[in-house]
Amino acid sequence: MKATIREFLKLESASGITLMMTAALAMIVANSPLQVWYALLLDVPVEVRVGALYIAKPLILWINDGLMAVFFFFVGLELKREILEGELSRPANVLLPAIGAIGGVVVPVGIYIAMNHDDVSAMNGWAIPAATDIAFALGILMLLGNRVPISLKVFLVSIAIFDDLAAVLIIAFFYTSELSVMALSIAAACLIVLGVFATRGVSALSPYIWVGLIMWVAVLKSGVHATLAGVALAAFIPMRASDEPERSPLRELEHDLHYLVAFFVLPVFAFANSGVSLAGVGLAQLMHPVPLGIAAGLFLGKQLGVFLCCWLAIRLGFARMPQGANWGSLYGVAVLCGVGFTMSLFIGSLAFEGSGTDMHTVFDERLGIIVGSLASGLVGYLVLRRSLPKAAVDD
Repeated sequence: MKATIREFLKLESASGITLMMTAALAMIVANSPLQVWYALLLDVPVEVRVGALYIAKPLILWINDGLMAVFFFFVGLELKREILEGELSRPANVLLPAIGAIGGVVVPVGIYIAMNHDDVSAMNGWAIPAATDIAFALGILMLLGNRVPISLKVFLVSIAIFDDLAAVLIIAFFYTSELSVMALSIAAACLIVLGVFATRGVSALSPYIWVGLIMWVAVLKSGVHATLAGVALAAFIPMRASDEPERSPLRELEHDLHYLVAFFVLPVFAFANSGVSLAGVGLAQLMHPVPLGIAAGLFLGKQLGVFLCCWLAIRLGFARMPQGANWGSLYGVAVLCGVGFTMSLFIGSLAFEGSGTDMHTVFDERLGIIVGSLASGLVGYLVLRRSLPKAAVDD
């Protein structure tokens, strides 16, 4: 189990570093003479047509609706594995990060709402500061090497997993447009077929993938966000093969997707969504309630919500401190939870995708995401560097 966790953490740290480099590249391109080409690339129309059925979207939406469905499929696989056989299958490991994650969602959302409650359009972005980017946060944590006890790394991973689950529910219930009954009926039929596969012990992955692809198209046309098809599909992937109990189709698929998601899907998404032009950006733009509410929610709300809820749970005896950690290191991890980046950018694209260019002349929600995430990453690193032991710890 420890070897598996170490392998996962090493991959996540490499993914975090790749994300940082990709985001930095997007910022450089967006603030250089290449900015025009960057915008043209994201607006390239891409169309897939099969008879009367067609999907026509600009490239940026293929990335956000298509590639991110693969990411959410991977998240769904990860959630199922953790709940059935991983760290979240043990009640003692679940309670503290679950309580911390609740505070890490409620407090940032409360801060954002308090700053934007009088603006109906701005209120669409209330969920943006609720997210944690596991790759970025772990990448920063791993910079401290073997001074970090593995229990603290597992704690951060667990909080991020609960945050991902919260994001899935938020997208499902609050970021849904007008519904198509026909498309939803097709998606429901796909779920029934997947359920039949699972109950009959179908272990081959290709039938699940083909039905999942049809379900993704149906959900895309339904008005519900297409990424939720990925999560729904993951729920039916068998944990154990019926004919080979020692074989896990879910683990095999998760392993195969890990590198694709870590080093292609997320970097491409980051490059497409984090290219913020700073031309003409001044204090007025930074102090607009939307980016300011997002930055404050990520930097202040996350650390306050996660740390205070965990402190209360430990003090009242409901949970225990992660082994080898102290209050300082726990606080440092709580600050790192404010690195929202990928998930915050994704929710931001859903919240304001219909706002048009006029809205973005007033504010750019990505400014708040980048500022809040950078501040959380820097302060979290400095707190952990000071509070962790100077020498390596024994895992």
